[in-house]
Amino acid sequence: MRGRIFFTAAVLCATLVVRVEAQSKTDMAALEGLVPTATLLLDSNANGKSALGANFAITEGIHTGKITQPTLLPFTEQQQLALQDTFMTTGNLAGFADGLGTTLGGAYVARAHYSSRTDYTNLSAELSGLIAYAHTTTSLNANSAKFFFGNLTKDGTVGVSLQAKNILRAADGVTDIYGKAYHLEAGEPGADPYGNSRPFQTLPETMEIAGVDYFNISSTNTLYNRGIMMDLTKSPSYPSGHTVFGYTAAVMLAVLVPDRYQQMIVRGAEYGNNRILMGAHYAMDVVAGRTLALYDMAKLLSNNQDYVGQDFKKPGVPVIDDFRAEVITTREVVTRLLQDACGKPVAQCAREDTGRFNNSAADEAFYASTQTYELPVVYPQNANKLEDVNALAPEAASLLTVAFPNLSPEQANHILTQTEGPGGGFLDNGSAFGVYSRLNLYAAAGMAAELNVQK
Repeated sequence: MRGRIFFTAAVLCATLVVRVEAQSKTDMAALEGLVPTATLLLDSNANGKSALGANFAITEGIHTGKITQPTLLPFTEQQQLALQDTFMTTGNLAGFADGLGTTLGGAYVARAHYSSRTDYTNLSAELSGLIAYAHTTTSLNANSAKFFFGNLTKDGTVGVSLQAKNILRAADGVTDIYGKAYHLEAGEPGADPYGNSRPFQTLPETMEIAGVDYFNISSTNTLYNRGIMMDLTKSPSYPSGHTVFGYTAAVMLAVLVPDRYQQMIVRGAEYGNNRILMGAHYAMDVVAGRTLALYDMAKLLSNNQDYVGQDFKKPGVPVIDDFRAEVITTREVVTRLLQDACGKPVAQCAREDTGRFNNSAADEAFYASTQTYELPVVYPQNANKLEDVNALAPEAASLLTVAFPNLSPEQANHILTQTEGPGGGFLDNGSAFGVYSRLNLYAAAGMAAELNVQK
């Protein structure tokens, strides 16, 4: 009898042991930057509660079409594109080629396209490696954040390190902020079991989008949100992984084809916004995804030592010690291939665009509508002033200088400061990460291009 009791106790103790894994340095940076969202329900944070309420209402309005956005396509057509954008062309960024314009985009997808969900070609081996490294970096950070802010784990079940837990404790934050705010906490019927349920789980009703997906197969947003194609019911909402990928892809193609920099940033904004149309993400998720992607890409392009030289031990993902140099070398290859395909200088081909990105005023209006989604100010001390990017986040300059090499880092950061979007948002707490939420790369690239030519 005593032996049985000992065995039972041992088994019980074993089941109580939770496996814990440490986060990478880049994961930790992402968690520290995104943690302000976990504080929005504090009793002392009336602005935060207001922002959470607006987040729900704005998301519902955009998803249903009750809020009219200056999208580049009519609402029903934009919904169809949202359905197609659900598939992530992580292997070659082919889904973003339309941002390159009619001529260059056509030349790109002629060489880089998908024939199935797992089979694809690429423009060059150099570009393939860059894409793989950048996407792996940003997606790992995004996924780490999803479960951390959902239920303080790495993947839903594996616990985070004490150092990571202390990020939440120091901020006095809580997990499952959406579950608590929108009355659908983890464990309740219909909720994401890991926390931060998505709009299609919390909204009173969602719109069905029926059409064809990226592979021209009949589908609906329900099939992608709840399975069979993609099951998001156990994937916490914050931040948006698709948006992180969208802006990673947009910045990558922007620095490789600077003549289409602004249009690529608009494509990234559209890609993120389409997740709201799908009912898969809130406006806050999209803003956070954009912020994380820009932060990570700036770190990569400036060769921050925590970001370059990583060995992810994944097939097809090289170790890149000098990301900036690799981009510049790859740009020469991409330029040659695109120029050969279009038969004219890339700059000339870049102007040949009969698609939805050919109207700069429309591009600017749409991008501006996604900068803050008109979410209320949470940090009023930063609302009516510009924040010095050069002082807070000097590496941000690389987002422009890699594409426009005649600019000095100081000039680039001055442009980023002067073109900042509205301040005081839910991530704009005065930190080096928070200022990235204000960066308006559409406006900044326009100014940078002009100065680059003058010099």
